[in-house]
Amino acid sequence: MPVFFYRGKKVRELKREEFIELLPSKERRKFKRGLTEQEEKLLSKLEKFKDQKGKKFIKTHCRDMVILPEMIGHRIGVYNGKEFVPIDILEEMVGHRLGEFVLTRKRVQHGAAGLGASRGTKFSASKK
Repeated sequence: MPVFFYRGKKVRELKREEFIELLPSKERRKFKRGLTEQEEKLLSKLEKFKDQKGKKFIKTHCRDMVILPEMIGHRIGVYNGKEFVPIDILEEMVGHRLGEFVLTRKRVQHGAAGLGASRGTKFSASKK
């Protein structure tokens, strides 16, 4: 298995404080100001189910939570406004936010044009 590095450091070996120092300013500022109650609750749930990595599905509404090295291997359900979308946390996701991996809008897929949808169907007989 390849080793993943974040800014020159091995992700698996980083502690939370060391990792926070490596983050960009916006994410670093978030931790400096303190986590919200919901984010603290999510981290405590992750700690509680540490032995069940990838098996236990943990639901959260915290789309703006920064992915930490201690989250790697867990399966988290992130709310997209309608349902909880499961994502498996990988090493490459570290430093990003949970909401980046769960889209809130679906791609629009239009069907074929119906009768009367275009000018060409205006003159075709619909009933014979």
